Amino acid sequence: MPAATGEIAPGVPLVAPFAYGAPLTGALHALKYSGRADLAKPLARLIAPHIAEHASSWDALVPVPLHPLRLAERGYNQAALLARGCAAGTPLRVLPLALTRTRHAARQVGQSRGERLINAQGAFCVREPRALAGKRVALVDDVVTTGATAMACADALRTVGADVCAVVALARAGCP
Repeated sequence: MPAATGEIAPGVPLVAPFAYGAPLTGALHALKYSGRADLAKPLARLIAPHIAEHASSWDALVPVPLHPLRLAERGYNQAALLARGCAAGTPLRVLPLALTRTRHAARQVGQSRGERLINAQGAFCVREPRALAGKRVALVDDVVTTGATAMACADALRTVGADVCAVVALARAGCP
């Protein structure tokens, strides 16, 4: 599988080392929908080498949050688990509670780019703005499809003065 990198938006690199497809699809589905939290560490080890060169220029990794209802349903946030695995052995902090979802949005799976953009717009806010002001952060998610969720999270982080240096994901599906 070729590396899928580029920019999610002008000046915001996307670090997604794999294109979304087999065999990652099965592992990601098991992680997200089948309670296989144990897969997060080995999947994070696939991402880690691709962010190693950036670790010294970032202050923290901020995982994309789940809505509390979805978190309760799943039992864990897969993006937070991936972020912890990526940060292992680096000076990076993981801020799993930095962002919160402000509303329960429809699942992005199966939606068009336009629907995803509308669905994600204004769906996130920063819990402790002072803690993130001036910090250089990388946003972490499992898969980036259109970039709508990542950009909505980045917008929330920027409003409190955080510098969103990159979006990190295991895989990229489609084009942001």
